[in-house]
Amino acid sequence: MSKRQSSLMLTLSLIISGLIFLQMGLYVISMLGGWNVKFNLVVVCHSWMKAVGLSSLEYALDALVINTLFISIWNIGSQLVHTFRMKKRLEQYKEKTLTISMGQRYSSGKENIIIISHPAPIAITMGFIWPKIVISTGLMNLLSEDELNAVISHEMYHKDNRDPLKIFLLSLCASTLWYIPILKWFNQKYKIIQEILADEFAIKKQQTSVNLGSALLKMLKVGKLEKMPFAYVSFADTSVNYRIEYILNPINDVRLQVPMKVAFMSFTIFILICVFFIYALA
Repeated sequence: MSKRQSSLMLTLSLIISGLIFLQMGLYVISMLGGWNVKFNLVVVCHSWMKAVGLSSLEYALDALVINTLFISIWNIGSQLVHTFRMKKRLEQYKEKTLTISMGQRYSSGKENIIIISHPAPIAITMGFIWPKIVISTGLMNLLSEDELNAVISHEMYHKDNRDPLKIFLLSLCASTLWYIPILKWFNQKYKIIQEILADEFAIKKQQTSVNLGSALLKMLKVGKLEKMPFAYVSFADTSVNYRIEYILNPINDVRLQVPMKVAFMSFTIFILICVFFIYALA
């Protein structure tokens, strides 16, 4: 696994999605404001469908554009609401003394790690702009000091890489632009790569995989937490099989096979979009 692979997946997803969202945004503006968007992909699609006698599909295209933008706005809004509510709950459960102590120990006094009073073992990274690591007292009681250090190092990688924001963006693109299936594959595999890279960071920092592996096994025995309705990265909730394989044998690289059929289908759709756009500019 390499950071270059995950960066490539993220970049391609944002470029593909950004072009489509831009065209849809321009189209909605043209509908609502009466603005004549001459170089608009959807307008070109309309003209093409009328030319071949498929004008009835124009309304389906309108519905798809409006539905996609509505779902995107809804997902972003609900995400912000759920994140705000969770932050308020964290303040209620926060162990202030332990939080200050962990901040002095791991973050030079900054409050990058929040300790909450909760019996379940929790280790997550949440937040878009300034991500925070959330550790529960249940996790601290479950793990040894070395195991806890390994988990915190793992989550520190996610925090420094702003993975909650990136994973949310990929998930948003994959769910709203379902007609480009490679976006779903990018979303799934990006999570796997980032988890393994975070494990690799923790292993290199401690120069052993024993503590990380034992911490992961202990948390798996306790059981997974219920899925929470906001963007976060959890230590023991993603890509467990790939991670165990890597921890047992870090020398062997975990390879992800690109689905050629899905890639070809997505590439074809993307090329068609480019062709329509070039035709509009001609």
